[in-house]
Amino acid sequence: MRILVTGGSGQLGTDVAQAAAAKGWQVWAPDHTELDITHPAQVESAIGDYRPDWVVHCAAYTAVDRAETEEKICMAVNAAGTAYVAHACAAAGCGLLYPSTDYVFDGSGTAPHPVTERPAPLNVYGRSKLLGEQAAQAALLFLQVVSARAQVQVATGVVGGEQAAQAVPRHAILRISWVFGLHGNNFVKTMLRLAERRTRLSVVDDQIGCPTYTVDLARLICQMTEQNAQGVFHATGSGQPVSWYDFARRIFDLAGKEIELEPISTAAYPTAARRPLNSRLDCSALAAAGLTPLPEWQDALVRYLQALEEEKV
Repeated sequence: MRILVTGGSGQLGTDVAQAAAAKGWQVWAPDHTELDITHPAQVESAIGDYRPDWVVHCAAYTAVDRAETEEKICMAVNAAGTAYVAHACAAAGCGLLYPSTDYVFDGSGTAPHPVTERPAPLNVYGRSKLLGEQAAQAALLFLQVVSARAQVQVATGVVGGEQAAQAVPRHAILRISWVFGLHGNNFVKTMLRLAERRTRLSVVDDQIGCPTYTVDLARLICQMTEQNAQGVFHATGSGQPVSWYDFARRIFDLAGKEIELEPISTAAYPTAARRPLNSRLDCSALAAAGLTPLPEWQDALVRYLQALEEEKV
């Protein structure tokens, strides 16, 4: 297997590259200095020259609040940049796996959002990721047209069966939420950092979701490429959904931190970008496709905190 991971130095990209390399695959994981996805010619050249079996497109603008005042930059990366990657994948005939976000939904209701729910993002970041999804889907449509044309050519003897098989589309969108990992900023690191200089914290208690460890996501992504998974999937840590307040309490309990926590509402903690109150995602499409659901987030958090401690040694 030959994999190209965009955003190779990021929180998810680093773990995907490491998981793929551990399987003995050929991996190229350029960071933004090696591959700027906002330059279409550079993207086309990189994917066309490397000829991967799959591109795992982890490169993204993720500053949710700053995106409200940097919409042009956010859209250039998450929307236009993803379109360039998708078009290059279509031209090269390789698979595209695009990690997206729960922020494509408005967070209404209390039930987990199914993959079939119509997206309705509340903020610039969510809209940019949804546009990225649509770019990936447009590339899939292009490949389907190419594939259909190739099948006609096979039937008429113009090309052989192998050439037609190479034109078959491979494309997956993987929506994830509340991500934490070793190689970037996240809620867990923020809580631990604040605990070093404060004894009391106020944390939002009316936004609900399931935390998700990038190491577990990386294994799933490798499995998805191995099995040529196609379509839209949701993946979060298994287990009981929690609020940010509950998640913070669990972090401090496991880390042995004595912190006084105050639960507050989203309204009491205004941010530049609106957040969905319900980030629960229905992950049942994974098992239906023969893919392995992620472990429980509580177990993942224990493993993550252990990994953070090992980094200090």
